[in-house]
Amino acid sequence: MIAPLRPVIRAVTYTRWLHLVTAAVVATVFAFVTPGLGNVNSPAGAWLLVVPLPFLAVAAMVPGVRLSEGMQAQLLLFPARKNGPQPHFTPARSASWTDRRRTAMWLIVRYEAGVATAFLSVHAPTLAVKLISSAAGDGAVRLPLWTPGPGHWSYAVLGLLVPVLLLAFAVLAGELQARAARVLLGPSAAERLAALEERTERLLEHNRLARELHDSVGHALTVAVVQAGAARAAGSPAFTEQALTAIEETGRHALEDLERVLAVLREDAPGPAAGRPALTDVERLLTAARGSGAEVTADVTGALEAVPGPVSREGYRIAQEALTNVVRHAGPVPVSLRIAVRADVLELDIRNPLPGAAGSAVSGGGSGLRGIRERAALLGGHAETGVHEGMWRVRALLPLSA
Repeated sequence: MIAPLRPVIRAVTYTRWLHLVTAAVVATVFAFVTPGLGNVNSPAGAWLLVVPLPFLAVAAMVPGVRLSEGMQAQLLLFPARKNGPQPHFTPARSASWTDRRRTAMWLIVRYEAGVATAFLSVHAPTLAVKLISSAAGDGAVRLPLWTPGPGHWSYAVLGLLVPVLLLAFAVLAGELQARAARVLLGPSAAERLAALEERTERLLEHNRLARELHDSVGHALTVAVVQAGAARAAGSPAFTEQALTAIEETGRHALEDLERVLAVLREDAPGPAAGRPALTDVERLLTAARGSGAEVTADVTGALEAVPGPVSREGYRIAQEALTNVVRHAGPVPVSLRIAVRADVLELDIRNPLPGAAGSAVSGGGSGLRGIRERAALLGGHAETGVHEGMWRVRALLPLSA
């Protein structure tokens, strides 16, 4: 019972009705200034549907008209929702001739539908009153196909049916008007594609920043926890001093990375690459890992300075995540780090033994290992993580042309 009446009790039905009727203001102005157009009961009144159209097309060339029409449509044609996606669009000024043409089409559609709605909104109630009066015996209303005498019961039925038909027309016209607004006032296909590309780029940047925080802050916390525990167990003032120095240095670098990432998130724009560590800073990672008890041996071949910036920075993060996993899961074990810069590719190879249950801990599908593979894939390379010849190995190949 309620479903058929739902359109009648919805507030948006009447705001859409108001939006349609207000378009007839243009027709009223032309009716006053042009002789004969005001008589809608004569053939000359039909010109009221045609004469204003060129003026509406000229008005659509003004960029601000699209913004104004979009704001009206957004407020009156679409219901506001507290939760969930909004079905409307973001009003904007005309930015191209395509926008202006679509705005002109919108103004014409709105005008024609508005005039029809305003005409029915005025004359339908009048007709309903006349029909009810005829049912009471007050004269007869001439009907197109059949005209019963005064006092006939059919007048009462028709008198009640006219308002129902008017409401149905208003609901249907409002829905069609809302669909037309989405098509003609909403973004074009090219604009939607550009917005989607921009959103994708922003999501990719945020994903990269999340990996940056995971690698940098995770590495700093791991080093701090391991070295604090080692200093407490050693009971040596000299070792404690060394551990505190390493914790301080690692924490300072992590704070720098955190401030840089937060600045990028506040501005919602790509951050400068100058402050990000690269493979030329790999000694920092080796010092932190050694200070945590790992026996790290490094083999670097080739000029790290010749590695392109993006490849060098991502390579640093891959090595950082690999060494952090060693310190966190394997403990003080021997680690071999090999960095080879070849003519067209950068190779990173980090290996360490897996005593006991450490293998299961390190070989899980955590976000760190997934981040390593994602970093390599974004540069057009690939990375392998897993057990190899009884050792845990992280191996990444990054093309220098990236």
